Amino acid sequence: MIADKVLKKISGPSWIRAMFEQGEVLKKKYGDDKVYDFSLGNPDQEPPEETLAVLRNLVNSKEPDLHKYMNNAGYPEVRDKIARHISKDTGISLTEKHIIMTCGAAGGLNVVLKTVLNPGEEVIVLAPYFAEYSNYIDNFNGNMVLSQCNMETFQPDLNDLESKITSATKAILLNSPNNPTGVIYEESVLMDLADLVLKKEKEYGNHILVISDEPYTQLVYDGASVPSVLKIFPNSVVVNSFSKSLNLPGDRIGYIAVNNTVPKAELLISGLSLSNRVLGFVNAPALFQRVVADSLDTDINIEVYKERRDFLYHHLTRLGFSCVKPKGAFYLFPKVPLDDDVEFVKRASAYNLLLVPGSGFGGPGHVRISYSVSTETVKNSIPAFEALAAEFYE
Repeated sequence: MIADKVLKKISGPSWIRAMFEQGEVLKKKYGDDKVYDFSLGNPDQEPPEETLAVLRNLVNSKEPDLHKYMNNAGYPEVRDKIARHISKDTGISLTEKHIIMTCGAAGGLNVVLKTVLNPGEEVIVLAPYFAEYSNYIDNFNGNMVLSQCNMETFQPDLNDLESKITSATKAILLNSPNNPTGVIYEESVLMDLADLVLKKEKEYGNHILVISDEPYTQLVYDGASVPSVLKIFPNSVVVNSFSKSLNLPGDRIGYIAVNNTVPKAELLISGLSLSNRVLGFVNAPALFQRVVADSLDTDINIEVYKERRDFLYHHLTRLGFSCVKPKGAFYLFPKVPLDDDVEFVKRASAYNLLLVPGSGFGGPGHVRISYSVSTETVKNSIPAFEALAAEFYE
């Protein structure tokens, strides 16, 4: 009755799901305040008041057709506002035709992959990576090829990446700021990658699409900036959402931005609009298209994330853990003092610390710690981390 592929995935491990389920058991046993669940990347803040005000005004308005179907690509006026916003930020001239509104970044990635992948073609993913990428690529019978980043810096290793590009390479999928490391890929590295892509395109006579998954671009610290993929890679698309930038993860609203220099851009844009429909999304949520269009200059409070990052980083490194200090997103990805990161996570759970093994993200020997939890949870967790560290460090 159930497809073999789905049955296999149901039966396979999902560490985030497993940690969530274990957390529910521990919370019932010890109480919510005695369990330190760092497993989920779910913003703990509410949307900004300005965004909520826009939502209230729309709901209470007499505006007609607010909940009806529209073009599969989304409302033209919404796409125009987003195109203008991107053009202002990047200097790349986009119009509403270059924007496809989507059901979040996850929906957007599936739309892009549906549009460009033939069965058996390859998508290079830089590890550590967001674990769902493998599922999205597999949805369209593509093959995920991993390129391991430098595990000391988490920057792309261009020598390794070059060795992974073949005549079957259809796309390279980037994610910066990165989940799970919080690292921002350096502009100089991306410029060198652009040269490499151009070289390989000439070698194989194929176009290689660079797909940039960017839900964390507004969550950056210490004056850091995120290099513009649209400026660096002529053959590129950006997939973004408002899940993290406006704390709207459950409202599933995002977009695809197609570079104006993509070969046969008109054909790609038509394909994206078609895929949005035939995948069953039909169109992005009508109401929240309007909400985000009037919230493009609204900011969330990232200082609270920075404070948690600084607090955790200070205490983890004090206790002996080695960790690259993240410049974006809301994750830490420290090395663990065991070769087996799964075993380390089990040991951590004895202290009611719920972490996710790095091996699930293509980064074995590490764990992911999400600080999108309350500041109280972060501070109260330190004695548990101290007890855990005492097992390994003097």
